[in-house]
Amino acid sequence: MNLEMVMQELEALGKERTKKMYLSNGAHEPLFGVATGSMKPIFKKIKINQPLAEELYATGNYDAMYFAGIIADPKAMTEADFDRWMDGAYFYMLSDFVVAVTLAEADIAQEVADKWIASGEELRMSAGWSCYCWLLGNRRDSEFSESKIANMLEIVENTIRDSPERTKYAMSNFIYTVGVSYLPLHDKAVETAKAIGPVEVKRDKNKSSFLNPSGNIQKAVDKDQLGFKRKHVRC
Repeated sequence: MNLEMVMQELEALGKERTKKMYLSNGAHEPLFGVATGSMKPIFKKIKINQPLAEELYATGNYDAMYFAGIIADPKAMTEADFDRWMDGAYFYMLSDFVVAVTLAEADIAQEVADKWIASGEELRMSAGWSCYCWLLGNRRDSEFSESKIANMLEIVENTIRDSPERTKYAMSNFIYTVGVSYLPLHDKAVETAKAIGPVEVKRDKNKSSFLNPSGNIQKAVDKDQLGFKRKHVRC
């Protein structure tokens, strides 16, 4: 299948209701409004295809960019490729659920995510922290430096309240993921979450909501989910 054929198939799968939901979350035109689960039959036809993924991502169409992440070959992508994808990720559903997810399957994942976390840019920081969430929820505990993850928890504790709004979400999720999926630092994650308490995030039109990593970790403990690992990062 070529670019034009994939775009036609995606357009046929678009639903107005899904499109409105994506727009309300920060997507903008062009987009079709395709539910992510509906993309699986197209993926089965194409499998992994990095050149086509690049063409799709470059369209700027949200659904095409999302599908690009599904068919991308993360191990064929360089740091420059991931940076370029981040440059095109204009809202969190692309930065955290397309670029960060794709990066999490690359061998250079931690190295690139570390740079993004240190960048000071809201969506890059958000993608960096999110990438660690995908990594910790999938890879063996032995693949991480315990002292490094402990230091990252301290960074979150000291900076989350002053971080950009989307970054706060990713940082909160990082504490939760360490608490649930990285057993060596479960206790430290619980302590960090308690020390931080609920974190206020401002939403559109000055509405606020609160993130509660402590309560979320406790819910996972109650459901006997400690040590949870996903089989696959991407669907």
